[in-house]
Amino acid sequence: MQSFEEEGNTEAYNYIQENDFKNAAEAPLSTFSIDVDKASYSNVRRFINNGQLPPADAVRIEEMVNYFTYNYPQPNGKDPFSITVELGECPWNANNYLALVGLQGKKIDMADLPPNRLTFLIDVSGSMGSYNKLPLLKNAFSLLTGQLRPQDKVALVVYAGAAGVVLEPTPGNQKETILAALDRLEAGGSTAGGEGIELAYKTAQQQFDKNANNRVILATDGDFNVGASSDAEMTRLIEQKRNTGIYLTVLGFGMGNYKDSKMELLADKGNGNYAYIDDLPEAKKVLVNELGATLFTIAKDVKIQVEFNPARVAQYRLIGYENRMLNAEDFNDDTKDAGELGAGHSVTALYELVPAQANAPVSPKIDPLKYQNTEIKPTALNSNELMTVKFRYKPPQQDNSLLLEHPVNTAQVGKYTNNFTFAASVATFGMLLRNSKFKGASTYEAVLEMAKQGQDTDADGYRKEFVELVKKASTLK
Repeated sequence: MQSFEEEGNTEAYNYIQENDFKNAAEAPLSTFSIDVDKASYSNVRRFINNGQLPPADAVRIEEMVNYFTYNYPQPNGKDPFSITVELGECPWNANNYLALVGLQGKKIDMADLPPNRLTFLIDVSGSMGSYNKLPLLKNAFSLLTGQLRPQDKVALVVYAGAAGVVLEPTPGNQKETILAALDRLEAGGSTAGGEGIELAYKTAQQQFDKNANNRVILATDGDFNVGASSDAEMTRLIEQKRNTGIYLTVLGFGMGNYKDSKMELLADKGNGNYAYIDDLPEAKKVLVNELGATLFTIAKDVKIQVEFNPARVAQYRLIGYENRMLNAEDFNDDTKDAGELGAGHSVTALYELVPAQANAPVSPKIDPLKYQNTEIKPTALNSNELMTVKFRYKPPQQDNSLLLEHPVNTAQVGKYTNNFTFAASVATFGMLLRNSKFKGASTYEAVLEMAKQGQDTDADGYRKEFVELVKKASTLK
């Protein structure tokens, strides 16, 4: 774990060991869970806007890429998401390919979504007193309250040294009652996070409706220090709760003592998603503009498995998703937890591919195997397929997964959109911030050039903001 300790700063981030290149003949399968968290990008933005480069382990490249909307084609038929694959030259290594795998969740009109049964779980401990914590949090939840419908219900649980219910389940059209309860919140005391989570799930269970979206929304800086508070204790606690049919959204606030590692852990283990709220516009993005994606799950336990054709791909590297990796056998195991896809969510993954014709190996060679045949099959040699991308997901109310397959052939190389270019620019930026050993010929100038090409689908201005952020970062040391 990386701690960021400068002048009293005790922020904590889990260590990231970047994915390395793998030999497609020896390890043809790459398996991982989707990740719809977006916290890393807004947290990185907070550092840069404060005149600092972020610690390397605060930079999770998949979350930075997935912060942005790519508006891939909407799904047809009964499937909850569409599949997009694009292939082009790798920007930081012209000898290699870059492959983009994109999922686009079905957009659902707010009026057509099931009712909400929400339990707000709010940290009101002493560490939440600063302007960018509880005051910002109250404004953020006020924005969310404005989106509630009469069929929705909200309960409010708080925790500091102890936990308590300050608002029993209340219909969404009683906004003044909900806002008054939020307005009364004040910060003070220690942080009994485990007790708060227990009470929030108990409250959520009391208002549980099998036909509704049942969700706990936890808002905190993650600095738990009383009762169940260690990562192991929190993992056990949240894993017990995730099988109740209650989903989890984690919203992070503040700086200085921010515990990103704990927030990410809770979201990953609790059938959840995780966002970092650094300002009110970000609160509006997460809780108003993307409310459906934040609150409503349309596919759960979504896994991706890519099988590479060693006759066409010598080596591959998945960019990011280090803490979402699965064993190959986990793909078909419906008991293995994976990420949830929200209504309208898009998910993007990037692979760097070394073509089989390339001469220079990227990873060390190993001796020929003595007891195993690794010769490439004639079917692979005769195929123009680079890879096959497989997806497994479960409908929200079901426990058995469904399978989708998407073969990718060499004819698709070079057929890409500005989404591909923009996603590549964000990934390149992430590698520069991490000072990744895989960054190759990456430069801030190249990031800006690619990012500017992706401005054509920027209705909300986030891509333009990204360009300005890159410019700021390029001046920092």
